[in-house]
Amino acid sequence: MRGRVLLACLLSAVLIATGCTRHAPAEASQPPAASGVSLPGEYGGQEPGSLISANSMPTLDRRLNVAASVAARITYLSTSGIDGSQQEVSGTVFAPKGDPPDGGWPIIAYGHPTTGIRSECAPSLDPMLLGLSTTVTGLVKAGFVVAVSDYQGLGLDRTYHPYLDATTEGHNLIDSVRAARKLIPGTSDRWAAFGGSEGGQAAWAANELAAEYGGGLNLVGSASYSAPLAIDGFADAAVDGTLTSEQRLALLQILTSLAKESADFSLDDYRRGVASAKQEALLACKGPEIAEREDLANHVSADDMRPIDQQAADSLRTRLQKMSLPRLPATAPMLIVYGGQDQIVPPTWTDRALDAACRKGDIIQIELQADKGHADVDGGTAFPWVNDRFAGVSPRNDCPEFIGPPEPPVEPEATDGTESSDTTDSAEAAEPSEASE
Repeated sequence: MRGRVLLACLLSAVLIATGCTRHAPAEASQPPAASGVSLPGEYGGQEPGSLISANSMPTLDRRLNVAASVAARITYLSTSGIDGSQQEVSGTVFAPKGDPPDGGWPIIAYGHPTTGIRSECAPSLDPMLLGLSTTVTGLVKAGFVVAVSDYQGLGLDRTYHPYLDATTEGHNLIDSVRAARKLIPGTSDRWAAFGGSEGGQAAWAANELAAEYGGGLNLVGSASYSAPLAIDGFADAAVDGTLTSEQRLALLQILTSLAKESADFSLDDYRRGVASAKQEALLACKGPEIAEREDLANHVSADDMRPIDQQAADSLRTRLQKMSLPRLPATAPMLIVYGGQDQIVPPTWTDRALDAACRKGDIIQIELQADKGHADVDGGTAFPWVNDRFAGVSPRNDCPEFIGPPEPPVEPEATDGTESSDTTDSAEAAEPSEASE
């Protein structure tokens, strides 16, 4: 109980801004930063979620290291949402101390917010998990195994990061749960997804994909904060010249990822001026360039990020629509929290996604915090909501009120007998005659 109270307090201040035997692998590809010792685990296999390596984290936040029985940086296999290829992904896994409860430790897949698109922008490479360690500590103390995927392309330099590609992120979260179960004995197959900003999109995507891709696992629900959902809005804002400075940085990351994905996608069709000349600084996530990035973002003009012509705008919109949510009916209930003053993901974008999801039959608890922005939404409802999902409590569904009652059917206009006869005659005349057949 004490751990649960602690976690509720921590989450109330969540800021989005941001072979099968257990043995150490003989050979495991590790980046230079992974200096810990190799840990026992169920290594091997070629299926999604296969555990490739797991190492201790000697420089990790001391409070988290003390709270966890296992704290590991891992690599595992996952699936690209772009081309279906198998990709190696890094992340971290943490386990509580003590004996697991009946049924095993429940698992939280924690989707981290936007950190950048370069390989060095991964939480697993930072002792404080880029600001996530406090929340992860609370989750571990509350009795959860926690898996934090870096997402494809972050933490490892084997490929690029497909920024805001929902399918890739969803696969990465689901497979981090599979990998965690191969590292931590006594884990349950029951799990929940939680995340903010990019991680909120990842949690929603994992929920949609779990029905078909999450075989062997039991998703109880997902909680998303400030999630970029209907992101085709970026294309319209770029054309209209209404992108905020925060949106310009986000769109530049999207454009850079799309250029790495497709050889026929020309960055010069979408960015020029400061956005082109200072692109590397604008994409920085570490070091002295961070301060320069914040200043430069205010000097990127609307014209610097405007598509060169209508064809370029249409191409961008089509690509963003493919990356957007919702796409499939959700597998489990969802909690969606968003701010009415969000300067990156306007509430109208989220409303549009929620409307579409509700019409698919999803069960969603919807919380609009009218006075909050992107980074300061209150996460206080997340833990009790997630805890209720694991406890089997019936979820609240705000969809009926959100979309309103169905429109009454339109009554056909009254017609006289002559008009009805004419209509019938016309219909009969439209039928092919036996002669014509």
